[in-house]
Amino acid sequence: MCTLSKKSGLDNLERELGYEFKDPSLLARAFRHASYVNERDNGDLGDNERFEFLGDAVLDLVISHILMVRFPDVHEGDLSRYRAMVVDEAGLFIVATGLGLGHYIMLGKGEEHSNGRTKPSILANTMEALLGAIYLDGGYNMAFEVIERLFSSSLQGIGTPEMAHDFKSRLQEFTQKFFKTIPKYRLVQEDGPPHDRRFLVELTHRGQVLAQGYGKSKKEAEQCAAREALLNLKVE
Repeated sequence: MCTLSKKSGLDNLERELGYEFKDPSLLARAFRHASYVNERDNGDLGDNERFEFLGDAVLDLVISHILMVRFPDVHEGDLSRYRAMVVDEAGLFIVATGLGLGHYIMLGKGEEHSNGRTKPSILANTMEALLGAIYLDGGYNMAFEVIERLFSSSLQGIGTPEMAHDFKSRLQEFTQKFFKTIPKYRLVQEDGPPHDRRFLVELTHRGQVLAQGYGKSKKEAEQCAAREALLNLKVE
């Protein structure tokens, strides 16, 4: 189990973040998973779930702010869709992995043995907790700067036709990069008259069903399923 100190490389993490904590205890708490705290006989030792709650709200606010400025003529519904593309679990997981957050997380024995350091859900939640800690330590302006820098790649493609429509490529890129596998699509239903066919496609990854999609063509149904998988990715 790693310990959170300058010797464990947190100074390197702060350089990657572009932010140095004034209160190191906030940074330490951001990495304390509930499973770790539950195994300790210390009622004063807090886990990172409250920070996660706060970080989720701060991230939503900052990304909303950035999108409002970048797209002054885009309607609310599209802005919400753009934001979901940036702050979904897949996006958080990518940023967390790039920062190497898995190395710093303090986990209980069960999560440690079940490869908790590489689980997208745990890494995404830790990323949110870290952002919450930055907000508490440095305020909104510092959190804004860090988030804008960390999520710049995700923000860059927002609003382009490629990002809006090619969800299959985005999902495949994600799964190949982090799992060395690609998702599979299976046609499970086809109905309707010849002039108005409807297709239902099921998307699976590593044997787990991630999403289903409907469309007037098989290709459209696959894109719909890929979009749902990206927005609701819950890989254990």
